[in-house]
Parts: sequence; structure tokens; C-alpha cells
Amino acid sequence: MDKRIVILVVAYNAVQKLGRTLDRIPEAVWKQVDEVFLSDDCSTDHTYDAAIGYKHTKQLKKLTIHRNEQNLGYGGNQKAGYDYAIRRGFDIVVLLHGDGQYAPELLGQLLEPLLNDEADMVFGSRMTIGTDPLAGGMPFYKYVGNRILTRLQNAIVGTNLSEFHSGYRLYSCAALSRIPFRLNSDLWHFDTEILIQFHEAQLRIVELPIPTYYGDEICYVNGLAYALNCMKAALRYKFHKTRLLYDPKYDLGKERYTYKQTDPYSSHKLILQWIEEQRPASVLEVGTASGYLTGEMASRGCQVTGIECDEQLASTARQHCHEMIVADIETLDFDNLDLYDAVVFGDVIEHLKNPAEILRRSARLLKPGGKILISLPNIANIWIRLGLLFGRFNYRDTGILDRTHLRFFTLKTMKQLITESGFDVTSIHPTPIPLPLILPLTGKGKPLSFLHFINWRLTKVRQTLFAYQFVAVCELTKEPKAMINSTVGTLVETPGMQV
Repeated sequence: MDKRIVILVVAYNAVQKLGRTLDRIPEAVWKQVDEVFLSDDCSTDHTYDAAIGYKHTKQLKKLTIHRNEQNLGYGGNQKAGYDYAIRRGFDIVVLLHGDGQYAPELLGQLLEPLLNDEADMVFGSRMTIGTDPLAGGMPFYKYVGNRILTRLQNAIVGTNLSEFHSGYRLYSCAALSRIPFRLNSDLWHFDTEILIQFHEAQLRIVELPIPTYYGDEICYVNGLAYALNCMKAALRYKFHKTRLLYDPKYDLGKERYTYKQTDPYSSHKLILQWIEEQRPASVLEVGTASGYLTGEMASRGCQVTGIECDEQLASTARQHCHEMIVADIETLDFDNLDLYDAVVFGDVIEHLKNPAEILRRSARLLKPGGKILISLPNIANIWIRLGLLFGRFNYRDTGILDRTHLRFFTLKTMKQLITESGFDVTSIHPTPIPLPLILPLTGKGKPLSFLHFINWRLTKVRQTLFAYQFVAVCELTKEPKAMINSTVGTLVETPGMQV
């Protein structure tokens, strides 16, 4: 089936260049596309009038001229154009600048990967192999700035693009419909944000070489502000990925939870260290998710019984379990469960309506000397405090402010919950902010790993402020001197006790 194509020509004060740019679109491409939609962003010159005149002179029925009632900005103009393309049922939308800076002559080649279903986005790059941007008139300072900025953005975002800053883009409308591009900036760094979104959504980005052309067109970009905004966008994405900040434009519904054992200071690593040291024969894991921690405990000789309310996740975790129970822990009948050497609540308690009740009921599941392990996020973490200082308390899919969290705990209220549920805390360990997720070079064995060590030491200095999570090991509270005999229902007297 032939794909319907629209070329979105974004123009602002391009009266001198517009006609020549449209003339450079190959005749074969004019025949191939269904519409050329020119969006004049409320120009202060005669761009709109020139476009109308061009249409009538050339008698181009496929050319649609539109003028925004107010200036939407470079990003805002793109948003309106993509909305138009999606609403009209096009399959492919091409972004072409009206000032002729990007070669329309190459449109036929750039369209091929999209027409052949080999890409979700085609990116015309001036910096890839086989190009010479300096020969095309790119100022040296812009060349160096592009290289440096792209390298930094690649390192932060986790991409390997030859550049982030070309405005020559072609998109699958189906792919555009999958990402929240309407949440992006109306400014020039819209292009950076949409690239990050395609990367996060694991959509296919194909880079193809294009020539560089710099003429006498007027540049409306404030270079320093643009660079700062691009870096800000990359860092916001990185903080979003590490769950230290929530940004809805990067929330693309990928897996909610990740395995944290590779971080030597993470909650998963601490739980596994306890498993290795204590070697419990039987473990009940409440909330297995897809079984990343379950499999590690099983590989260390534990017979693991798992409880998971999500059937799809449970089906994945089942391979590691001696027994898998698909149920909601808050409605599960504990009387049908066995006794265990350890019960693990890894990032679970904060999701419960009545965590104290669940912990009290869990007491009957422990063998003599059995332990309960609990990991909880620290709502008093410095990032949350700073957010509150600036009036932000934004929920997200994962992390301390996971939108499914029903309860929030500080170190003090965590201990209070445990003691009120009939347990004593035998040990408690803070975990640091997951710095390697923000800066991979701080990971184990990497050149900047000492920074993560310092990050961890900060939690030891002031755990209530710097801890990302707390991992507590708990045991049943020792029996008091006077107790109720549960068998005969009579008061038992101990030496020295007055009755």
C-alpha cells in the first residue's frame, strides 16, 4: 500500500529564501507526496504573501499555505504541523526549513528508509561519515560547539548519534503518535527532546549524510541559551531515568522496576548479601515482579516461594520459584502458607493500604529465629526536600514518588511501623542515591567510581538526609515477662511478678 506523505515547511521571516527552497524540491518528490503544508509562524515580513503568490504563479494544488495567528515558536510550529499530519491521516511527515539551509534535493533518498519500513525516524546529519560541514560554510565555532554538545548529550542520554542539532527530520506518523511530543518545549531544543523521546521509546532512528549549507539567512537562535536548554533536557531525562525527578514527556510506559544488584550499595545487593551470610533454606518473597531478585536468591540455594499479584510478571518469575502464588497480599489467607526462614518485602510495604496489619500477620509465617527483610524509600531524601522547597511533589512511575505508593516513610516512621507491628529492628542499612544511573562512569570498576563511594559515605554521615532507601532486618519482639498463654487463655506468672 502506498504511504501518504506530507512535507511540513516551517517558515519564519523567510520571504527571500522561500521560493528558491520550494523550487529545489525535486519534481519526482512533488509527484510522490500528497501535500506540502507550509506553516508560516506569524512572520513579521511578507513570507505569507510570498507563499500565496508562489502557489498561484506555479499553480501548485498540493501546496497548502497556513499562517499561525500568533508566533508559536520553532517547537510550537512543529507541534501544530505534526498534529495536522496525524489528524489528516498521513503516514510520513517531512520537516523542511523554509530558509533552504537543508537540501530539499535529497528528499527522495531520505524518504526511502521510511517507505521501506526500515526506520521510524530519518535524521539528516551534517556530521556523519562522508560529510564536510566546514566546507559547506558552517562557522568553526558552531562546528566545535556542535561536536562538544553532541558528545555530552550522547554520554548523558546513552545514544550514539553523530549530531543532535540538525533540523532535517522525517517521521513516521504512527511513531509520532506514540510519544508525547506535545509536552516538549516550544523553543529550539524541541529537536533535542523529540530525539530523546524516540530513543526512550526504542524507536528506530536512521542517520543519513546531508550537505551543509550556510548562506546569508538570518539565524534567530541564541546559541548559549540553546546549548544550556539542550543540556538541561538531557539532564532532566537522566534524572527521570534515575527516579530522582519525574518528567511526563519521558514517561513512555517502559518497565517500571529495574534490577539493582549491579550497584554495590543498592537495596537488592544488601538483601543478597544478607542471604549469602545467613543462608536461609526457605524464603517467602512478597512482590517478585518479574523475578530478578527471586532468581538470584534461588541461585544461592534458597527455596523461594513467591507472591505476585500481576499474572504476567508472575509467569516470568515462576521459573525461579519452588512455588508461585498469584494473589494480592492484602487479601491472601496466610493460614494456607508454610513457615519460612525469611520473608522479604523488597519495595512492597509502601504500596500497601495497611502495612502494619500485613506485617503483624507475617509474624505467623516465620520459623523460630526467622527474619523479615524490608526495603523502603526515604521520603526525607535531599532531592525530595529540595523539590518541596520549590513547590514540587510530582508523582512518577518509579522511584521514591512512585504514583502507586500509598505510604511514605522517613527513617523514624519506618522504625515506628516495625515496632508497632511486633518486631524489633536488628539492623538497618541506608542506600545512596543511584549515582551510576545518572553518570555511568561512577559505576563499579569505572574511572569515577570513587564519586559513588563518596555518595555512599554521605549516607553514613547523615542517613536521614542522603539515604535513597533503607533496608531493615527485623525479628519478632522478644516475649514480655508476663504473657497470655494462647493455649489455655490464662495469665502466666513469672518469678518476681505481682498478680
